[in-house]
Amino acid sequence: MNTHIRNGINAGITFGIVMIFLFLIGFTSTAAELISDLIKLKGETVILGLTAPMFNLIIFLTIIGTWAGAYGSRKVRDEPDTWKLSLLAATLAGLVNGVLIAILAYIVGDMTVAGLKLYKYLTAVLPGVVNLFLLDQTPLGGAIFHLIFFSVTGLMGGVLGRGVGRGDWRKRFSIWWNEVWSKFNRKSAVQRVRTNPITRYVLYGLLLLIVFLLPLRIGQYWNYTLGTVGIYVLLGLGLNIVVGLAGLLDLGYVAFFAIGAYSVALLTAPEPHHLLWSFWVALPIGIALAALAGILLGIPVLRMRGDYLAIVTLGFGEIIRILSKSDLLTPFSGGPKGVINIAGPTLFGKPFSSDIDFVYLILLAVFLVIFVTLRLQNSRVGRAWEAMREDETVAQAMGINTLKHKLMAFAIGAAFAGLGGVLFASRNQFTGPEDHNLMVSINVLSVVIVGGMGSIPGVIAGAFALKGLPEVLRQLENYRVLAFGALLVVMMIVRPEGLIPTSRRRLETRTDAKVSRPERQEDDVGSDSQ
Repeated sequence: MNTHIRNGINAGITFGIVMIFLFLIGFTSTAAELISDLIKLKGETVILGLTAPMFNLIIFLTIIGTWAGAYGSRKVRDEPDTWKLSLLAATLAGLVNGVLIAILAYIVGDMTVAGLKLYKYLTAVLPGVVNLFLLDQTPLGGAIFHLIFFSVTGLMGGVLGRGVGRGDWRKRFSIWWNEVWSKFNRKSAVQRVRTNPITRYVLYGLLLLIVFLLPLRIGQYWNYTLGTVGIYVLLGLGLNIVVGLAGLLDLGYVAFFAIGAYSVALLTAPEPHHLLWSFWVALPIGIALAALAGILLGIPVLRMRGDYLAIVTLGFGEIIRILSKSDLLTPFSGGPKGVINIAGPTLFGKPFSSDIDFVYLILLAVFLVIFVTLRLQNSRVGRAWEAMREDETVAQAMGINTLKHKLMAFAIGAAFAGLGGVLFASRNQFTGPEDHNLMVSINVLSVVIVGGMGSIPGVIAGAFALKGLPEVLRQLENYRVLAFGALLVVMMIVRPEGLIPTSRRRLETRTDAKVSRPERQEDDVGSDSQ
């Protein structure tokens, strides 16, 4: 019982602090706007005596309160999972959460009524945001409402968590579904289809057909978004070789992206050098220069490991960014203003003038890089990378030339980044220092980690999750860094192997989880005996 009480109080404190933080950065009003776009409830519509913004905010607060109650009433190992204990923990979670939020509502409401301009200190805490959070009530009335509301929603979360999340119906449904699925798989026709190699090619053909027909059906905005996702897939596949396969943490990956972009810019743009070369000539040059930069960087630094390698590569990326902003190099690279009027590709005399053309070019590059990555991953080089990733000392003792294979990983990963930079600059017809900051490296690394290190489908899924989804939810653009950090924390706790991990990574994670549980039990027994 004490464990349930402790879980409920901890959940209430955690969600209360998170809710206070979200209010102080203005996320509560942003969440209300997002919900209004999802349910199409805007304007002066009144529902249950509440205006549309207030009703949307209530929906968001209900989600938070219910989540807090469900989390507080979670099942405790080695203790009975009764309704009484679950509801007690959920009630405590909701009550503690409500107390913290009520205190916040009363303090900010009273300060606003007193005429204190909080937005001078906290730019997101505007009078309208405070009034919306209080639901157009007095500070005391808003505080009482939040206390009662979160207590009720916390109890509701406990009911849902215990009755729906851990009810007996789930076990019965799981047994029934497994029986139905087993009967379906045992049918001879299904087995013939699944074991026939033609089935795989038919599925791949349908997927390719959908991919190539999709740009014709969506508009210009979504084609641009799809092109951006494709470029990050290229970057993710390159970094996946360095981090996911070879196990080398590179935080300056954006430098190779910048080298590819500036290569095509300086060779094809009218200024600053007026070379006006063809895109198809500049493309291999940009890729080769990026690969060469990877080799030159790798020769002195790849004897380092872990954090030291990450710091050195981070410094290299910052050096490239600072040089691109330097006024001294303005006659050579365009300086802070960047390079404009970058030429795009032409094919049979027809220039690539629309986003659809670039989407097809980017998709072709993605398929080419995937093919190369698969061939490398299943080759002796790929096996050597994986051996180095698992244990570099053992790999070296087995006769693997670790320095050579590290240089290969850096060069190939840099070449893929250079290809992405060439396509990025050519599509946008502009490149500048702000396109190649540290956040690009962080975003690409997040794509690899969230998708699943070493997994090609995982990189694609991570790119769509981290670059495609924010384009759909434009209201969350100001909170992108916060969302990335929170998502990485959640992924490391809930699914450390990534969205679509490799089979080996999935097996290793499950094995580690199984091994850690008995150790925890032994520690508990040992602590009890002491």
